[in-house]
Amino acid sequence: MSTDRRIFLKQAAALAGAFSVNSLFNQTHAAEWEKAGAHLKHSDASVAADDEDYWRVIQQAYTVDTNIINLNNGGVSPAPLVVQQALQRYNDLANEGPSYFMWRVLDQGREPLRQKLALLAGASPDEIAINRNSTEALNTIIYGLDLKSGDEVIGTKQDYPNMIHAYQQKAARQGIVYKQISFELPIEDDEQIVKGYEDAITSNTRLLHVTHMINWVGYIMPVQKICDMAHAKGIEVLVDGAHSFGLLDFKIPDLHCDYFGTSLHKFLSAPIGSGMLWIKKEHIEKIWPLTCSSKPQSGDIRKFEELGTRSFPIEQAIGEAINFHEGIGAKRKEERIRYLKNYWASKVKDNPKVKLHTSLNPKYSCAICGISITGITPAELDGKLFNDYKIHTVGIVWENISCVRVTPHVYTTLADLDKLVKAIGEIAG
Repeated sequence: MSTDRRIFLKQAAALAGAFSVNSLFNQTHAAEWEKAGAHLKHSDASVAADDEDYWRVIQQAYTVDTNIINLNNGGVSPAPLVVQQALQRYNDLANEGPSYFMWRVLDQGREPLRQKLALLAGASPDEIAINRNSTEALNTIIYGLDLKSGDEVIGTKQDYPNMIHAYQQKAARQGIVYKQISFELPIEDDEQIVKGYEDAITSNTRLLHVTHMINWVGYIMPVQKICDMAHAKGIEVLVDGAHSFGLLDFKIPDLHCDYFGTSLHKFLSAPIGSGMLWIKKEHIEKIWPLTCSSKPQSGDIRKFEELGTRSFPIEQAIGEAINFHEGIGAKRKEERIRYLKNYWASKVKDNPKVKLHTSLNPKYSCAICGISITGITPAELDGKLFNDYKIHTVGIVWENISCVRVTPHVYTTLADLDKLVKAIGEIAG
């Protein structure tokens, strides 16, 4: 075979990638999953939530270490094997001739990926920028907005620290006013949350920062209602969707926000170090890029992707994660993970020494649940769970929140959660 022919075949395979009939997902899982879920095809997504035979097929697609029980998927989720294989395939190709295969071959796959992400987000491709994580996406808006000295931004004390620090830095450098309100979560009252923001608004308020799902305890904020209230007052809203995208079944425009940033390496299970930024079309032009651009005030969303040399293999492997996600179905996935959270939490909630810091109402929570045990600090509980039971969680002490965060994913088994329930009972006892 000639050299030109080999290069052509490599290019064709790379460009076809995840969005062709020859995708790794189609080769590995499509037929098996269709057969496993045939009896659920016309059923409501909630019906599949406790179908263990079906979910056992999904669980086998992951390569997680069976020596530990990973219940910290709220931090970062493992990628299924097909995503790992795609990443390795693209990495191998890139290293055969980096400047050629990265810039002239793999880079050509960004537009098909943008279109696929846009479909998943329910948005226009011209509103989607591909980047590395939520922090990068949200910082692009925080630092890119032309706010002047005295302009106010309102967030909460329960927001993610990187965002809080970004606003504090912007206040120190540019003189904006950064105000934080605080909530005693969980709260099963949308109007109380909306009123909390509304009461803090003044004539100088220009932006609200809202975390869609509070990462510490998994509380789902009434984002659409907050946005509608803010817009009625001429105020824009930036939404941190780090933990909601790929978990909850929603479309970004339905939130009514102006800006949205997320990480794709959480519940979408894309490669670690992948993220996405969404900006409402009419706002793109006024946002300055976080890194340099030859046309910083253009209306082209691609100005936010001028990062120099980046990981093209990570970027292109996102496609197989989308295939994997869609192979399950967004609503079915959400219902299963919520079921897993409720499965263990409902078994421990009546223990007099146990406190849940998360609502079990499906409107206000899904995957993440915070738990504490009387007389034990979060660090001690986290340590006992891992050292004595090999259950990996994370201790949280932040503002008015003190608990251990537990977060299952679709690969989590009921046997794993039964071990968690047993461990909590023994520790509390």
